[in-house]
Amino acid sequence: MFDRLAPRYERVNRVISLGLDRRWRRAAIDALQLPAGSRVLDAACGTGDLCRSLIASGHRAVGVDLSAGMLTAAHTDAPLVRADALVLPVPDGAIDGIVCGFALRNFVGVDPFFAECARVLRPGGRLVALDAAEPANRFAKVGHQLWFHRIVPWIGGRLSGDPAAYRYLPASTAYLPDGDALVASLRRSGFPDARRATRTAGAVQLLSGTREGGLAP
Repeated sequence: MFDRLAPRYERVNRVISLGLDRRWRRAAIDALQLPAGSRVLDAACGTGDLCRSLIASGHRAVGVDLSAGMLTAAHTDAPLVRADALVLPVPDGAIDGIVCGFALRNFVGVDPFFAECARVLRPGGRLVALDAAEPANRFAKVGHQLWFHRIVPWIGGRLSGDPAAYRYLPASTAYLPDGDALVASLRRSGFPDARRATRTAGAVQLLSGTREGGLAP
């Protein structure tokens, strides 16, 4: 599915996020709280949006994705590797930071992913993950349901030519644990200071944590 979406992926994302995806990526990079020159891995990097933003912020980025189509369509100067994010081709403790943009719901389970991130991060390294969320406010929730579950699949299907893929997008959020469970999973995996924040009226969540063994920022 992601191979099929790759050629139009960035353009469709820009439209269905109303251009806010740039702001969300900026927030994720700020949440890393790492100095310029840090080695940062973008897990499930897609076409490289976050990699480009990382490089613009002075970081040394590398992208990893399982989809060959996404990597072929990527527009970034960062080195790209085709690999499973649950079995990263990285030595233990070799990375300063990891970012993951809107991919948690595509993993069979988040615990194995967070554990793998803990393995490759150095003590004190940072993990930041962005993903969709359901707003807590009932008025925001109604608007979100209309936009994300009805309008987005229609727009995405028209622009991409793949309606089934953009029906999957909102449906896939059902696979995500709730916010408290995600934070608990991060803490179990070696990120004792894990926290969660929301943006855009609660429609987007940002998870962050520091690999134990170092000082939290």
